[in-house]
Amino acid sequence: MNIIIALIIFSIIILFHELGHFLLAKKNGIKVNEFCLGLGPTLVGFTKGETKYSLKLLPFGGACMMEGEDGESQEEGSFNSKSVWARISVVAAGPVFNFIMAWIFALIIMASVGYDSPVLSSVREGFPAEEAGLSEGDEIISMNGSRIHFFRDISKYSMFHPGEEVEVEYERDGKRYTVSLTPKMDPDSGRELLGMNGSLYRERGNFLQTISHSFYEVNYWISNTVESLRMLVTGKVGLNDLSGPVGIVKVMGDTYDTSESAGGVGLAILSMVNFSIFLSANLGIMNLLPIPALDGGRLLFLIIEAVRRKKIDPEKEGMVHFVGLVALMALMVFVMFNDIRNII
Repeated sequence: MNIIIALIIFSIIILFHELGHFLLAKKNGIKVNEFCLGLGPTLVGFTKGETKYSLKLLPFGGACMMEGEDGESQEEGSFNSKSVWARISVVAAGPVFNFIMAWIFALIIMASVGYDSPVLSSVREGFPAEEAGLSEGDEIISMNGSRIHFFRDISKYSMFHPGEEVEVEYERDGKRYTVSLTPKMDPDSGRELLGMNGSLYRERGNFLQTISHSFYEVNYWISNTVESLRMLVTGKVGLNDLSGPVGIVKVMGDTYDTSESAGGVGLAILSMVNFSIFLSANLGIMNLLPIPALDGGRLLFLIIEAVRRKKIDPEKEGMVHFVGLVALMALMVFVMFNDIRNII
């Protein structure tokens, strides 16, 4: 059952991404030949107007197939017949819709259970936070200039900047103070810690705070994804640490089971909604990477065209996207094999 739920969530997120392309294509007068969910052979489908709507065999991916998108067609209603800015809006709409969906999910979480306030519940004895004079009730404002909105922002900063000295700004009794902390190794966990503890209590704000913290939540997952990519590029994590659809479905299934056991179906559903924020924001960022065959790669070519005021040879661009697609498929096979190996 949990695997089915995970697949449904994946499908909804991908469908919303493709819906962004679809709606902007229609708005700009571009003919959409097919709008589908999944990959491979068609299971069921119907045609309405000029567009075929279909469900494919493999429940991963989806597509909004536009007239002349990958060719040289300049016929009325084709993708290439539109202005470069119209085409940019169509391509960018997919990732933008992912961020919108992530915000909607975040709004549900903030309205339902609130957020983890960056207020200290205690400090660990013998660790830098205590030695610098921080204490229970202090609110962490920023770390090395990075604004802190949630207590988990503190853990995230420490995870992506291990061992680094950090300038911490905090507020106590309406006044702000700044201290410099250097993480200290904790022999029990084997991690370098600052020694700041947060409460398990989640704070529910007013209407405006709920709205604003929903944006902060999306930003949290976007920055998490960007920092993870930075660590991958700089070699701080390897390809073996990557997880694909199989691994994510496994984690989602385990999370659902754990949440259901701990708090029933309601908590399990909220856990899935929370997981969906990460997935949707992650998909938005990954699709904006300037990699051939992804939306980001197409946007790069369109931006170059806008600057040059001259179209790039479609045949050369198509070849670049084809090579990129082959490389992505090879990476997906590797990641899937790695996921299966880890599960077994």
